[in-house]
Amino acid sequence: SGTLVEYPRAGRVASPRLASPPPPHASFRTRPSLGDVPMSIEEIALEAEDRMEKSVALLVDQLRGIRTGRANVGLVESIRVEYYGSSTPLKQLANLSTPEPQQILIRPFDPSVVGDIVKAIQTSDLGLTPNSDGKAVRLNIPPLSVENRKKLVGRVKALPEEARVSIRNIRRDANKQADQEQADKILTEDDVTTCKEEIQGLTKKFEAKVNDLADKKAGEIMES
Repeated sequence: SGTLVEYPRAGRVASPRLASPPPPHASFRTRPSLGDVPMSIEEIALEAEDRMEKSVALLVDQLRGIRTGRANVGLVESIRVEYYGSSTPLKQLANLSTPEPQQILIRPFDPSVVGDIVKAIQTSDLGLTPNSDGKAVRLNIPPLSVENRKKLVGRVKALPEEARVSIRNIRRDANKQADQEQADKILTEDDVTTCKEEIQGLTKKFEAKVNDLADKKAGEIMES
């Protein structure tokens, strides 16, 4: 049937959101010709689901970096700052907050890095001018013009397509893995049919998530 079966997740360890996960398009693990455990329907489905979740998580991070007319620390938290010779995300160097609806406050844990933070913001594609008192950095978020709103919505609409392509590639890889298991006499033809139905269900579920995220972000831009 076409019913998507939910399987237990015991033993799975999720990657921290702030860590750099493996690329969602990375291939399914391939089995050596000898001595490896075959992949069951459940394992193929769970691996596909895990990779699709990472594709959606990447989209979430990308959308957070697109500004609206209101302050949002997601605009700056991933800006890379040169800190003692290492390119470091701003969120690891400072406390980020929004004390006012249209202002971001950046308080570095080490005040000596203020100048580097200012430079990083100036050279980013954020398009905002940082103000510093030597101890903290403030970013004022100006209202968006109608023209700028339309441009940003255009960016929002482009990003989900990348996520959808990634999800479909994961579906392709999962189906290919199922076919390989059938060729190796591990899964039957009926097993493969069931597996592919579950993978298609996952594909539809995560594509719907992608669409919802994009629609929500576009709405925030037009309403802010």
